[in-house]
Amino acid sequence: MVAEDLRTTVCPYCAAPSVVERPPSVDRPAPTFTLGFALTHQAAGERVKSWLRTRNPWSHSGLKKASLQEVRGVYVPAYLYSALASSRYSASIGENYTETETYTTTENGKTVTKTRTVTKTEWRPLRGELDEYVPDVLVTASRGLTNVEMEALEPFDLRVLARYEPALVAGWVAEEPSLSRDECLKLAREEALARVGRRLEAFMPGDSHRSLKHDTHLGLESLDVCLVPVWVLAARYAPDQPPLRVVVNGQSGEVYGKAPISWVKVSLTVLLVAALGLLVYLLMSQGGRS
Repeated sequence: MVAEDLRTTVCPYCAAPSVVERPPSVDRPAPTFTLGFALTHQAAGERVKSWLRTRNPWSHSGLKKASLQEVRGVYVPAYLYSALASSRYSASIGENYTETETYTTTENGKTVTKTRTVTKTEWRPLRGELDEYVPDVLVTASRGLTNVEMEALEPFDLRVLARYEPALVAGWVAEEPSLSRDECLKLAREEALARVGRRLEAFMPGDSHRSLKHDTHLGLESLDVCLVPVWVLAARYAPDQPPLRVVVNGQSGEVYGKAPISWVKVSLTVLLVAALGLLVYLLMSQGGRS
């Protein structure tokens, strides 16, 4: 028996790994591409241990000595999206220029006149159109791995994409898409539009710009399921707390997790800052009276 959300299983009689090929559907299409694991089980564990030791000063003190309990390599389903973006944009473009101005000031009790150079900006309207191809937008298709986590693990090296073959994922945990195609398409379009916005920001001429707006149409869209490699680890950092889940890019070793904060450390830091502020105030007050 294979869980509905998995494509892979292990035979209970001979322990042979196998892949179950279910009939594709709109929300569970067959994978088109696969990215293989480049990071070993051991290397993933070492990356996480290093990450745990270098969290911010307010993290839970138990992270530095946390033990790794579960380490699983998972082929996570994602949608690979590309589109042609046609944008109409408008903005105000700022061109800097300098002027010499005269001003008065007081020196040694006398009013004197001086000059200085100031920078001013002349604003001009700009409108235009831009067509560009937006490739390789990757969004999660799994309810187990959020898109925030997917973005934190990126980039994946898409240059080594391989056409999906069952043998590539046999022996690994491989998930089926659990988010609908429409949900993923919405996420992909949002990321594509955000990317267009950033490119337009960089495209603007002049010394500065403001009030940039764009109306962008996405056409010639493609959306393919891609299985991406992710190590999922559970770190036990305190006996009275649930394990911390950490995920690792199975290619690059990029690590992401939400390290728990020690509110005791935060409180002590706030008290210390307040005490130092009070001490500085008292010293300045005494200096003013003397």
